[in-house]
Amino acid sequence: MNVPQSICLLRLSALGDVTHVLPLIRTLREAWPGVALTWVIGKGEQKLLDGLPGVEFLVYDKKTGLAGMRALRRELQGRRFDALLQMQVAARANLLSAFLPAKRKIGYDRSRSKDLHGLFINERIPDRPGIHVLDAIGSFCEPLGLKQTEVIWDLPVPDAAREWAHAQWPDDSVPTLAISPCSSHALRNWRPERYAAVADHAAGRGWRIVLLGGRSALERDTSDAILAAMQTPALDLVGKDTLKQLPALLERAELLMTPDSGPMHIANAMGTKVLGLHAASNPRRSGPYSDLRFCVDRYDDAARKYLGKPASALKWGTKIEHDGVMDLATVEDGIAAFERCRAVRGEND
Repeated sequence: MNVPQSICLLRLSALGDVTHVLPLIRTLREAWPGVALTWVIGKGEQKLLDGLPGVEFLVYDKKTGLAGMRALRRELQGRRFDALLQMQVAARANLLSAFLPAKRKIGYDRSRSKDLHGLFINERIPDRPGIHVLDAIGSFCEPLGLKQTEVIWDLPVPDAAREWAHAQWPDDSVPTLAISPCSSHALRNWRPERYAAVADHAAGRGWRIVLLGGRSALERDTSDAILAAMQTPALDLVGKDTLKQLPALLERAELLMTPDSGPMHIANAMGTKVLGLHAASNPRRSGPYSDLRFCVDRYDDAARKYLGKPASALKWGTKIEHDGVMDLATVEDGIAAFERCRAVRGEND
């Protein structure tokens, strides 16, 4: 097999999904230390991963449409990659791949293809249903003759970001429950009063509560509603951190409570345990990769209620984003998941 000299990776978004690519990059670099890696990525995602060694980032802003695609092709004039790993099946990403010159264009198997994905590739990864998104992305090295056998993230976090995070609350013996309450998919979000109830329970067990989130109106309004419903104080850091500071904050928490979201996967990459709230999505496919023990899993209940069949009968990856689906995850579910984490930590009642 010829060793590739240059590989282009195409994965524009989202924050959680781009963290899944990091173990693949490590696999490629360990096998071929001299390979030139170029990653075509979205704007926010590039900010999160800025500083990743050995990777050239080319930012594509989806707002620029076809003009941005043509500009990217001009930027690559005279270059041709040995392989393109086309790791996104959305129509925009498929079209963008046509502007990236490569001998081999490796995409998803037929069962995971959509939006004419097959027209833009000439090779496919193995069809392996029932695996986590991270493992599916990891299998993109297999047509190149490699196997991802180790999952290590190496998310780049600057010292300054860690210093800022350490200034936000004391280094003491008090464990921290971080809450990042919002997904970019609104129907995956839990009710504020339910977050508040679990947070009050955790505070009653002696835990510190920290609220995290971005600068959107939804995140601010949701966090305000949680704070208003809580009986105990919490540290409100919503909208105060940057994308480089977020991993450093999550690294300091013992547990993150969140729906299926970018912060879930960033926390997992930083080694923090996750109390994931799942009903709209399957945690075995898109939950925190390293440890599902502290997740609330009502996906099967959602499948039976909204689709009339068990989760095992659904196509792998089916989303159940219906109004009210997250109400299937109860406060009692959240408290039980929190208590499982305490038990593993060896905390006494």
